[in-house]
Amino acid sequence: MDSSEAPVSEASWKQYSVLVVDDEPGMVSFLQRALGQRCGSVDTAGSVEQAEPLLRRRLYDLIVLDIALPGRSGIDWLHELRDEGYAGDVVLMTAYADLDTAIDALRAGAADFLLKPFSLAQMLNAMQRCFERSRLVRENFVLRRELGAVDVEGMVGESEAMRAVCDRLKRIAPTPATVLLTGESGTGKEVAARALHRMSSRAAGPFVPVNCAAIAAELIESELFGHVRGAYTGAQQSREGLFYYARGGTLFLDEIAELPAAAQAKLLRVLEERRLRPVGSEQEIPVDVRVIAATNRDLKTEVAAQRFRPDLYYRLQVVEVTLPPLRERPEDLPPLVGHFIAQLAPYLGVPQLAPDARTLARMAGYDWPGNVRELRNFVERSLILGWFDLGPEPAAGAAVGGAEESLEAIEKRHILAVLGVCSGNKSEAARRLGVSRKTLDRKCQAWAV
Repeated sequence: MDSSEAPVSEASWKQYSVLVVDDEPGMVSFLQRALGQRCGSVDTAGSVEQAEPLLRRRLYDLIVLDIALPGRSGIDWLHELRDEGYAGDVVLMTAYADLDTAIDALRAGAADFLLKPFSLAQMLNAMQRCFERSRLVRENFVLRRELGAVDVEGMVGESEAMRAVCDRLKRIAPTPATVLLTGESGTGKEVAARALHRMSSRAAGPFVPVNCAAIAAELIESELFGHVRGAYTGAQQSREGLFYYARGGTLFLDEIAELPAAAQAKLLRVLEERRLRPVGSEQEIPVDVRVIAATNRDLKTEVAAQRFRPDLYYRLQVVEVTLPPLRERPEDLPPLVGHFIAQLAPYLGVPQLAPDARTLARMAGYDWPGNVRELRNFVERSLILGWFDLGPEPAAGAAVGGAEESLEAIEKRHILAVLGVCSGNKSEAARRLGVSRKTLDRKCQAWAV
């Protein structure tokens, strides 16, 4: 059969895996030859009993399944797969079909139904519909993870330091290189990662952000790489990992220093070989994902303390971009404040505020330990309250921001105000300030609060 009969695009099919289950050697040979040229991998089985161990070892994006099989029928097995939680697409084939069979196939959860003999074009069109649904499922998954977020779009700043960062990002973005973003908490590492994604050839693919510190250590490998059914106690069904959902796009690993040692080793292997093995699987799956990692820690120190693998560090550090703290670029305060006001006022449904020169000067005298994230939260709170609460004026004759005590007083007033808004909840206050809970506890302890 000539592949030119199929009016479908197959450029991105190399990322997909297919399992063909049919007891006719001629049909198996035909599909293996035709699909093997297009898909990343094609495995075959002659019966349900032969197919089950294959499915336990790896996840398949699509199963092409004959109905009339020795032993259990394809429809009976499909009912079992759906009951066990298998969510992948299944295309059913049969040489003997009537209306009742077609209805039974749809009720069993088949994505498509082909009557033998069929043309290659018919099969490829059915597969394309399945792969398009798979893409939409991944995109929907990513959107659900980000639902409700108000993200800063693009890098904002006029300082020389930010211009240098933007120039570096523009140079890096078109390349396939893994990138390491460093800088203090709240400096905008995720914003930079999104900018890299938007400027890359992968912009049409998904951007999947992952906070490594927010996932339990015992679950991180399953979350990233997926697992097969029975891989561990409680794994009642197979599950694709975040690498799967990021295929064709970018996976952003924030707080990479929090990654456990075992996951570090597995990530290194994925970066080097561009293949991954789901937890409990015996087979590797090709992955087409760009990885951007970020950390607010000094990874050299983590390596020296044997908390981070040196080989992974060097693999990530091929291209490194450091985001400067806000205190080192006070000239960026006016455009950032204006950006946040324009962005947040419509979202909050409140009037915009216009900070005067004195307000901006006093803001420049504060060191913003939570950086841009803290500034954004400060602007949001100010919009809600209707005024900029910067604490008491410095003592007469003191230069704004020139005395250490004045800066500490402003910082203390600001932190105490946030604690008050949060009813004393330090975890929530730390989140709004853009600092760690340990940092907030240390400051409160020093002030005997």
